[in-house]
Amino acid sequence: MTLDKLEIGDSAVIDTVGGQGALRRRFLDMGLTPGTKVQMRKKAPMGDPIEIKLRGYELTLRLEDAEKITLKG
Repeated sequence: MTLDKLEIGDSAVIDTVGGQGALRRRFLDMGLTPGTKVQMRKKAPMGDPIEIKLRGYELTLRLEDAEKITLKG
């Protein structure tokens, strides 16, 4: 399952971080690393963007980017 499929209030652990080059580096710099627990906080009315909570802060991502983050389970 990918991060964009997580339902509001649900939590999961990041398995792999996709993307290439600068995009992947940006994900890792934002704290989206394998083994990190994330929780879906909000979705915009049209579904994009989403807000997740990780490492004690909230992060907003586009669905296009969230599709590149694979979750365990």
